[in-house]
Parts: sequence; C-alpha cells; structure tokens
Amino acid sequence: MKKLNINKTYLLLKNWWETIELTNYEKSFFNREIISFNQQLFRLKEKKIRIGAYGKSGVGKSSVLNSLLKKDIFKTDIINGSKKEIQSEELPLNDQTIKSIELLDSPGFDFCDIKCPEKIYTHINHSDLILFVVAGDINRNEVSEINSFIKDGKKIILILNKIDLLKKNELKEIIENIKFKLPKDLNIPIIINHEKNLENYITKIINQYGEILLSLNSLQLADKLFLQVKEHRLKRRQKLAQSTIGKFSTIKASAVALNPFIFLDVAGSFALDTALISELSKIYGLNLKGESTRKIFKNISINNLFLGVTQVGINTSFNLVRKVILLTAPFTNGLSLLPYGPIAIIQAAIAIHSTKILGKLAAKEIFKRSKVSHIDPSIMIQNITFKEPEIFNHINIYLSNRNLNNNFVSFLP
Repeated sequence: MKKLNINKTYLLLKNWWETIELTNYEKSFFNREIISFNQQLFRLKEKKIRIGAYGKSGVGKSSVLNSLLKKDIFKTDIINGSKKEIQSEELPLNDQTIKSIELLDSPGFDFCDIKCPEKIYTHINHSDLILFVVAGDINRNEVSEINSFIKDGKKIILILNKIDLLKKNELKEIIENIKFKLPKDLNIPIIINHEKNLENYITKIINQYGEILLSLNSLQLADKLFLQVKEHRLKRRQKLAQSTIGKFSTIKASAVALNPFIFLDVAGSFALDTALISELSKIYGLNLKGESTRKIFKNISINNLFLGVTQVGINTSFNLVRKVILLTAPFTNGLSLLPYGPIAIIQAAIAIHSTKILGKLAAKEIFKRSKVSHIDPSIMIQNITFKEPEIFNHINIYLSNRNLNNNFVSFLP
C-alpha cells in the first residue's frame, strides 16, 4: 500500500473488525475501547477529522478553536480551570475529501478538579491531530504531556498563544527554548497564533494530509485495540497454556527416553513442538496459518541454540552412548546396562526443559505474529510510503514503541 485512501481504509478496517471473534467477557472488558474504535470507524466513513486542543489552564485553548471556527462557540470568559469536561463543535467543509472537522476543547490538564483526567487525555489522544497550546516557554509538566502523546504516535502541532505583548527578540528566545526541550528528531511544528497564521496552516494540513491523518489514526486505534485483546488473552489463559506445555513435555520426555533411534528423536520432537505451537494458538484464540507456524518454529530454533544445534548434539551424543551400551550388554553380562537408566532420565529432563523454553517462546511469537485475517493494521501502516516523511515521522516513533519484547513477559506460561 503506497497511498492511503479513506474509502479503501474504511472497507479494510470494517472487514478486519468483523473477522475478530471476541468472547462476551472480552466485549464487556474492552467495552470503552470498542466504543472508541467504532466511533473512529464512523468518523472514517463520514470523512470527519477530529482535532483536539490540549494544554494547561489559561493558555487560551478555547480562543484558539474559536479563531478556527470564526465565531465564539467555546466560552473564554470564564475563570481559568472552571471547565471540567470535553466540549466539541463541528465545522463543515465544502468541496473537499474531508467533509467536516470535529474540534475538541479540553480542560487544563493541570486543573486538579477535573472529573476522570485519564478519560479526558484518552479522548484527546484519539484525535487525528492534536493542537498543544502554550502561552510561553514550556515547563516540565508540559514536556511530559507532549512526550506521552509522542510515545503514542500522535501528530502534534504546538500552538504558541498570547504573544501580543512580546517583543520580537523575546518571542525568538521563547521559540528557541521550546525547540531545545522538544525531541530533536521529531520536528514538531511551532505555529504562532497571530492573525491568520494558524488558520492558514491548519487549512493547508487538512487539504494536503487530512485524508492520510484520519486513515492513519484509524489504523493505529485498530492496532492498539487488537494488541490489548491479545495481551489480555495471554494473561487470562496463562494457566491453561502452562498445563498444555506440561502435557507435551511429558509426552516428549517419554518418547526421547524410550526411543534408541536418533532420527526418530529429532523428527518426533519437531512434530510435537509444531503441534504444541498449534495448540497454544488455539488456547489464545489467535489464528496461525501452517506457514506461520513453520516460520515461528524456524525463528525459535535460530534464536535459541539450546533448541537447535545444542539439543540435537546432546541427544545425538547420548543416543550413541545408549547404542554402545545395548551392543556391549551381551559381552558384559548386562553390567553395561546400568548407566542406561540415568542417561535416559537425563535425556528426558532435557526434553522437558527444552519444551518449556519452546512453550514460552512460542507464546511470545504467537502474540507477535498472530492476526485475525489477512488484514493486519500494523503491516498496513508499515507498508505506507510517504512523499514527505518529516510530516509523518510520528509514525516511525509509534512503530518503534510498539516493540513487544518486554510488554508481556510476566504473562508468559
């Protein structure tokens, strides 16, 4: 996919969502997240982009949005910090791909009397574009909030408001200080809210990138929702996975200990390990094709020497010893058979240990590779080619922070 089209993205995500099978418990547990995603899917269908204003109390978020609306919809004549809930207003657009803009005004994040501050942050975080409003140099709390949005892969524009009384050299110094505190490789735009600066910039962004911003945010929300579902399944079904791994460990241990033939050990172990991977995928309710199962086993073998060369080498050595013991038994009146039992026990222990390791790695790989259909939101995002990468460098941050290696270690069987 080299270019995002709203209609195509909507149909793909609609089909993707219809293929996800959730239990009643999961539907209840993720009710808020499911509602948010379906709202985003509806906005995608209606081609309605959401822009959220966020910042401290008293920085002029309402006045910034009113300047875009060209009328006083959001109240600005109230005491700073009196606003406690999200307010929204829709701005229709004519003769454009994007049909309307939903503007969100939020309470100051530093106001301690907000009802459910996490809910307000999440609401703004689901916006397709965030206007982070400041009224001067930014402090530690503002930097922290900005970094939280960046980590979530959000597109941010920093709006410098209330600068009418500043001299040019003072304004320049403030902008330099702000740039110094922002991530150097992200190039967050700093727009001065003066005359038509902001209106012109937002109009340009919507005209050129509104379609892709709306589509990208929809893909991200889909990806985040499915990651939450997968991690939840990994956690809730941990004990059942442990029991299954234990069962396969016992079978493999018995087979290895009793079988004198090397090639049967190797072939049998591979068959059991492949069956274990398939069984674990069923336990977690995460679909894997046969090719995906083979890729997982290959990846596990390459990255885990114990399961690869080492295990085969040890078993080969022990099998040769056992073969020698059996061949020499008639000439030693059976005395050479004495070490046979301990060697078989050692091989069985190795088989159990390796199966447990494989079970953990398989659960991890299943979590990372599984998908509900041929459509995968994260793969769709990775396959997008941007003509102006600097505009969408927040996507690279999202994909890098999506690294799953340490997110679910405690949930592994």
